[in-house]
Order: sequence, then C-alpha cells, then structure tokens
Amino acid sequence: MVPVSNPPGDSGPPEEARPDASLHIHLNTFTHEGRFWDAHLEFVEDPRDPDSCRARMCFVPTDRGDHEEPVRTAVIFIERSRQDALRAAKALDRYNLVALLRSVT
Repeated sequence: MVPVSNPPGDSGPPEEARPDASLHIHLNTFTHEGRFWDAHLEFVEDPRDPDSCRARMCFVPTDRGDHEEPVRTAVIFIERSRQDALRAAKALDRYNLVALLRSVT
C-alpha cells in the first residue's frame, strides 16, 4: 500500500496526528475551488462483520493548515476484500471525487 505522505520539505503534523498509513491508499490529487486535494481510500474495520471490507474516502488539502482536519465521507464501499474496495474506488473519476468532496464540505 502507498502511505500518506507530505509534500517535499513539509514535515507535516506530528506523527500521532497522522492517519494510519496501513489503512490509507492515495488514489488521486485534484483541484477544487483553488486548492489541491489528495484523495485517499480509508479502510474502516467493522468487528461486527469481519468478512467484509468497508472503506470511505478521505480528502486532505495539500496546503492544510494546523487547524484543518481531513474531510471524510461516510462508509461508501462495502466489498468482500480490500482489493475489491480499491478497484471500486479507482473507478471514480475526478468529477466523482469532486462531488464526494463537495458533499462533505
């Protein structure tokens, strides 16, 4: 999996404030309303249903200030495996990603 990373030269938030890289996969970077946004697939563990894989989208502005938190959708992918969830997320194009971001901001 590809870990969440900061732009070169940016140390970013303290390690404890960073999302767990094992649960995130960077999918795309796009522009929306004058900002660049990183779109990540974020896996969500559900102990009630361990035979499924649940995931949501997590959006992080690349110029994120100290006061800003990542923006997340609700769980929108429920698949049999992480590979299936990743395949479904990769099928989203820029317009889908912008629409999802707009729905949560």
